[in-house]
This record gives sequence, C-alpha cells and structure tokens, in this order.
Amino acid sequence: MSARESSLRIVVAGLVGAYPVGGVAWDYLQYPVGLARLGHDVIYHEDTCIWPFDPRQNQSVETASYSADFLAGFFKRYAPELADRWHYRHLSSESFGMSHSQFLSYARSADLFLNVSAANPIPADLAPACITAFLDTDPGYNQIVLSERPEWSANVELWFQDFRAHTHHLTYAENISQADCLVPQLGVRWIRTRMPIVSSFWNDLPEAAEGTPWSTVMTWSDFGRRLVFGGREYGSKSMEFNRIRSLPSKTSSAVSIAIGGAAPTEELLKDGWRVLDGPAATLTPQKYRDFLAESRGEVSTAKNVYVAMNTGWFSCRTACYLAAGRPAVVQNTGFTKYIPTGMGLLAFDTVEEASAGISAVEANYHAHATAAREVAAEYFDSAKVLDQMLYAIFGK
Repeated sequence: MSARESSLRIVVAGLVGAYPVGGVAWDYLQYPVGLARLGHDVIYHEDTCIWPFDPRQNQSVETASYSADFLAGFFKRYAPELADRWHYRHLSSESFGMSHSQFLSYARSADLFLNVSAANPIPADLAPACITAFLDTDPGYNQIVLSERPEWSANVELWFQDFRAHTHHLTYAENISQADCLVPQLGVRWIRTRMPIVSSFWNDLPEAAEGTPWSTVMTWSDFGRRLVFGGREYGSKSMEFNRIRSLPSKTSSAVSIAIGGAAPTEELLKDGWRVLDGPAATLTPQKYRDFLAESRGEVSTAKNVYVAMNTGWFSCRTACYLAAGRPAVVQNTGFTKYIPTGMGLLAFDTVEEASAGISAVEANYHAHATAAREVAAEYFDSAKVLDQMLYAIFGK
C-alpha cells in the first residue's frame, strides 16, 4: 500500500521550542498540522540541546517554561487535535508535552522522521525501517558549511556525519542540480520541496484596506564568519536589503519593516522606512498573523547566498502573505522557473523593479489580492505539497 493510501506514523522535528516566536511557529508547525490533516499519525518533536530563547528578555535562558507554554498554546488554539501530540526535550534532560518514555515508545514504530531544518539529531530509538529525511530550509548556507566544514562552525564534523546518516535529503533549493545553480550537491540525491501552508489558518482574512503599508519581517544579520565556496564569499539578508534601502523614496506607498537583530534603525528611519521591533511585533503566532493582516502586501529581499547561487528558494513568510491574500513583490532567487509571477506574486532584481511592482499591484489591487491566494492554493497548499513530498520519499 502506498504512502498516499495508508496512514503513516511521522515524527516532525523542528526548532519552535528553541526560538518561540510567531514566525518560527508558522515555519515549522504547519508541517505536523498539515500531515495530520492528510490523515497521518503525527508527533512534533524537538531535542536540539539549544538553550531556549525568551523573546520577552531578548536572550537565551536556562528554563524551558516559556517554550513549553508557547508550544502548548499553539496546539491548543490552532490544532487541538495535536494538543497531546508534541514532545519538547529541554537540553536532553527534561521533557514537556509527552513524557520521554511516551515519545520513545512512539518512535520505535515510526515510519518517517522528518527533520525540518535538520537541527535535531536522529533519535536512537527509531524503528529500524524508519526513513530519516534531512530537510534543508537554508539552501546554499547549509551545503557550503557541510562541504567546506569551516573551523568556525561548531560540531560541524558531527553534523556532517548526521547529514550522511539520513536516508533521504530534501531541500527548498528548487533549482538544485540545474546548470545555473551553484549549490554543491554533496553526493546525495536531493528531493525538491517547498513550504506547506495550511490554508484555513490564513484564508479568512479580509482584503487589506487602501493605504495600509507594504511590509516584511526580517532579522538584520550577517553571518559573522566568512561563508566562502569556490573562491567566492556569500552574505546574508542585510547585504541584499541594502540594495533596496532607497525604496521609500521611489514609491508613494508606505513601507514598513518589523526587524530584529543589530539593525541600523536610525538610518532606516531616515531612508523613509517605518521600523517596528520585530520580536515585539510578531511575538506570538497570532501577532504574526495580525501583522500580515495589517499589511497591504509584502516587499522583501532574500539572503545573498540564495540569490547569488540561484537556488530557487522561496520564503515561508512570503507563502503566508500570499495565503492571506496579500500580494508579494519579492527578490528573485530563481524561483520564477517554478512558480508563476505577474499576478499576485511579482519578482524583482533591482529597487526600480520593486517600486514598479508595487505600483502595478496598487493599480489593480483586488485582482492581485485574489491572485495571491490562488498562487498560494496552487503551489503551497499543505495537502498538495506534503502529498507530493511523501510520494517522492516513499514512491508507490
């Protein structure tokens, strides 16, 4: 019997307890919810050995209470069917949600361990025949680190061994293995996939009012260490965002940014951006959803490594904007080969093209808002994305 015809036992691993903020929750938890709504028996699991971040204090903390409450609150509000189907292991010593013994009992009969962002080690007690899938959500960066194994990357040799130990490898780099994609393939067969969106979480939002700002959510950061491959250095998102810093002077629409990290806030304000504190503005899953709801659409760049390597990566955040009926004008990473643009979703390479994209949407906003939802439904709906992913993993 195929994966499409039978219920699978699936462990979805992520990073929500380590980084309990709104955007991270939507990035990872639409996987277990989407898989459960396909009829599979799913548990969300986390055992990263990472000190959890408390966004209220803007620092890592020793205790896990905020992270545990955050996870419990998400499932209670958005997916009560999974309210007792999660396991957060704090520093490999204390379990929340399910007990450690309950999780191990489930893992011993699991069919699939889906390691989203590959930040969790493979559990030792998985069933012998369990498929272990490494899901790369940060293409280019991950492959360069695994290829070059730089001295500054802590425990990179262990991570490389864990990478090799997975039976299957998935990636958001939809252009991987193509002649124009520079991402190293590392000698494995990559399965291309993309972010799943549970449409019911987003499709009840009314159309955005005229005059509301275009926006995005981001962390202002550089890698801190040199990311070099093939003699070329690659950068993070701030490098590409600087290319559109002048956007407020080139559009009559208001542009807003919810930003975290060491951002040059005063400079951005002088450039004409409305600047919000990212962690505060998107603290919870509901606040994140509200932020998108209060936006006219998204305008955003990508990490330099995604763009320069022509990865075909597409943002989880942008997929949520589209599902919410918010048109998106975003930097091209090569994704236009796989996802159509022109209505609801527009791609740019220059700040002038970004400005022109906003103008084109505003000139026919209702049609673009409708098209945004249609793009999300066709290319990101969790039922379609996850069914295709399981078929690629399990075959017939």
